[in-house]
Amino acid sequence: MSRLFLVLDTGAAILLVALLFVVYRGRQSARGPLPPGPRGWPLMGNVFDMPATNEWNTFMSWGEKWGDIVSVTLFGQHIVILNSIQHAYDMFEKKSNVYSDRPAITMAGEMVGWDRTLVLLRYGTRFRETRKLFSQLIGTRSQTERFSLHLEHEVHRFLRCILREPTSVLKEIRKTTGAVILKMAYGYEVQEGDDPLVDLVDRAVDEFSISTRPGAFLVDTFPILRHVPAWMPGASWKKKAKVWADDLEMTCNVPYAFTQQQMSAGTAIPSFTSTHLESNPVPEKEIVIKNAAFSLYSAGADTTVSAISTFFLAMTCYPEAQRKAQAEIDAVIGNDRLPTLADRDKLPFVTALCCEVLRWQPVAPLGVPHCPVADDFHAGFLIPKGTIVFPNIWKFLHDPDTYANPFDFEPERFIASPGKTAEKDPRQIVFGFGRRICPGMYLADASLFISCAMSLAVFDISKVVRDGKVIEPVIDYTSGTISHPRPFEFSIKPRSANAEALITAMHETRER
Repeated sequence: MSRLFLVLDTGAAILLVALLFVVYRGRQSARGPLPPGPRGWPLMGNVFDMPATNEWNTFMSWGEKWGDIVSVTLFGQHIVILNSIQHAYDMFEKKSNVYSDRPAITMAGEMVGWDRTLVLLRYGTRFRETRKLFSQLIGTRSQTERFSLHLEHEVHRFLRCILREPTSVLKEIRKTTGAVILKMAYGYEVQEGDDPLVDLVDRAVDEFSISTRPGAFLVDTFPILRHVPAWMPGASWKKKAKVWADDLEMTCNVPYAFTQQQMSAGTAIPSFTSTHLESNPVPEKEIVIKNAAFSLYSAGADTTVSAISTFFLAMTCYPEAQRKAQAEIDAVIGNDRLPTLADRDKLPFVTALCCEVLRWQPVAPLGVPHCPVADDFHAGFLIPKGTIVFPNIWKFLHDPDTYANPFDFEPERFIASPGKTAEKDPRQIVFGFGRRICPGMYLADASLFISCAMSLAVFDISKVVRDGKVIEPVIDYTSGTISHPRPFEFSIKPRSANAEALITAMHETRER
């Protein structure tokens, strides 16, 4: 009986606090008109309107009905969706002093611990310190070029693995991306075959995408729910948070300890972590370094995996774009070597193809939300302090006023010609805005280019033909902060005996 009364008392307290919270939020809107949006229910707001999948499509349809700035509420929590790139620029860049903060996401942040990483770190001193560490490593394109040989080496390994096992492409994309960043961040070199550290970190990154999904967890709207006992009915999410928090803690600690051990033994490979630890930082600064090192992986690996996976899907669906890119590589590079990052400016169509990959299926369709630190009036509407503001990146990149035939894959759109202006570079959109722009964008851009260029140089990617029937790949993407193509079938084969020999020769050269 005592447990029953405890449950009833806890439930009553939570309900009372929830009602007070909703009343408080409701009074805020009296200070000015909120942006329009679907009409919600009393107290609950728009909880039944929130989509379960492909949120960006629903938000885009709301924009068609209610305008470029749409608002909803979830139990009093204001949420604003921007369906116009201009509003994103005006708010996140011109008013960056107001919109550079992140909302407090209770599940992913306080309960799991992702608020220690740069992507969810609240704006302030710790954010600026972490950002500075990133800028010193990969803050410009020229700085990123220092890692060209490392990037190219890992993609060579990727090509060799695909040649040996063509069905392992998507698995090897994840491993290759992990290998690049783990070595940069910690000086860790991945093992042949399955690598336990890559598996550990990838699991944590997948959990991040789930835990930050809009409306996925009620505790994000009612933070008091974090005090609910895990044994209460309906509180399985709390057990999940504990497991995810343990995964995140291991993910931060294990590679960091590896670097420390290597430094003590005098065998450390120069890396982000070893470079910053050489100065024997004070404990407080060491925490910043530790969290920044993991931020480098968590922010960059999963997004790059998504983009490269999308490249293979696009090449399967759009063979004409593939052939044009291969023709350019053959004409400029020839067939006696692989493309390098130094060739990028000489391969405009391949560069445009990479831009179209980022635009066609953006890796983060809703970006990461911003949060105003004060009330703001924008375009005649009140954006209350604490509002969760999502830029609908998907809509920005599929706006017919910006991109002709936005749902088609057309790399040519980014190449100017007589009488035709190149369309807007999607890299000015997909990497974020203002003070929250992705600090690893040059590394991500370089990784995508070299992966695409080298793969196109030596492989043909095509639809599967089974029993004389062409299997059309399904273009379907997961929901979550980072969106990935769902598994799809495709065929990948060396373009020629010479291409196969080139892959093998590059491996033998590296081994010597």
